[in-house]
Amino acid sequence: MNIFIAIVLWLAAIAAAGWVFRFVGQKVTGNKPLFRDMSYGVAVGYILAAVLLVWLGWSYVLSRSPDQTIANKYFFLGKAVEGFLLFAASAWAFRIFGRNVGSAGTRKLFRSMPLTASFGILTIIIYAIVAIFAGAIAPYGQEEILGAANVVPGGNPAMGGNPDYPLGTDQIGRDILSRLIYGAQNTVGIAFATTVLAFLIGATLGFLAATLGGWLDQLLSRAVDVLMAIPSLIFALLLMTIASAWAGSEKGLLTFYMVVIIAVIDSTRVFRLARAVGLNIVVMDYIEAAKLRGEGMGYLIFREILPNATAPLLAEFGLRFCFVFLTIASLSFLGVGIQPPLADWGTMVRDLAQFINFAAFAPQVASAPLLAASAIALLTVAVNFVVDWMLHKSSGLKE
Repeated sequence: MNIFIAIVLWLAAIAAAGWVFRFVGQKVTGNKPLFRDMSYGVAVGYILAAVLLVWLGWSYVLSRSPDQTIANKYFFLGKAVEGFLLFAASAWAFRIFGRNVGSAGTRKLFRSMPLTASFGILTIIIYAIVAIFAGAIAPYGQEEILGAANVVPGGNPAMGGNPDYPLGTDQIGRDILSRLIYGAQNTVGIAFATTVLAFLIGATLGFLAATLGGWLDQLLSRAVDVLMAIPSLIFALLLMTIASAWAGSEKGLLTFYMVVIIAVIDSTRVFRLARAVGLNIVVMDYIEAAKLRGEGMGYLIFREILPNATAPLLAEFGLRFCFVFLTIASLSFLGVGIQPPLADWGTMVRDLAQFINFAAFAPQVASAPLLAASAIALLTVAVNFVVDWMLHKSSGLKE
C-alpha cells in the first residue's frame, strides 16, 4: 500500500510540475509560441523526461559507489547507461565520418541520415565483420574444450575467474567469448540465408499470383491463409520435432530442415506483401503497354513489377530478418534449433542461465547469460532503426 501511495504522490507531483512549468514559461518568455501553444500533456512529458534523466544520472552515480552492496544493486543500470552513451558517440562519429569520406552519393546519404540509422548501419557492419572473420577474431575454437569448466566471467581469480577467459567458460569448459563470436557467424548467417530463401519463395509466388490472378491466385492465397492461421513459433516447433526424428544424428541435415521450415513459414508474410504491392502495380498503364509489346512473364515480373516494389520489399526484408533471427534463437533455446557443438546465442542463454544465481552479490558473473541475449536484442534494434529510416525515405516525407 505504501508503494501505491508513493506512486500516486509522484504522479501528482509530476502533473503539478508540468502545469507550473508551462505557466512559468509563458510568463518568463512573454507568452511566446513555444509555451503559448504547448499543451498540458507536452509540458508533463518534459517534466517526466527530466525526472527520468535525473533518476538515471543518480542511479549511475550509485553504480560507481565504493559500497559494493549499493554498486551491485545498480550494476546493470550503470552498464546500460555507459553502453547507451558509447553507442550514441560511436553513431555520431560514424555519421561524421560518412559525411566527409566516400563518394558524393554516400556523403549526401549520410547528411540526410538520422543518428538512429547511423547507429543501426554501424552495428550491422560490426556484426558482419565479426561473423565473416570469426575464425580470426575468436581466441579459441567454438568446439574447443579447455579443461576449465564453469569459470565465472570477469577474470578475477578471487571470485573463480581466470584472466585467460575474460567472459568465463561454460559447463563443459568452452570459452564463452569465442562462442559468442562464432554465434554471430552461425545465428546471423543462418538467419540471413533463411530470410533470403523466404523472400525468393514469397515474392515470386506473390508476384505470380498478382500477375496471373484467377485460380492460381485463389489456390496460393487460400494455402497461405491456412499456414498463417497457425502460430508460427508453435508450427515451427512442431515441424522441427518431426524433422529431428527424420534427421537422426545428422546435425547438418537438421539445420537444413530448420532453414527450409522457417523460410516456408515466413514466406507466407512475404507473399501477402508481394501480392498486395503487385496488385497495385499490374493495373498501371506501363504494364499494359508491356503486355501489348508481347513481353513475357519474366520480363513483367523482374523488369516492371520488381523495380517498383523494391522499397516496401527492402523494408519488409529488414523486419522479416528480425523475426527469423528471433525464431532461430527461440528454437535453439528450446533445444531444436542450431545443434551443438555449433555456437548459437539462443542455446548460450539456456546453458548459462545458472549464472543468474549470482546476480544479488556478483552481477559481473550474472551478466554471462545476458551477453548472448544482449547480442540478439542489439542486432534486432539496429535492423529496425535502419528499416524505419528506409520506410521514411521511401514514403517521401521530409524531416
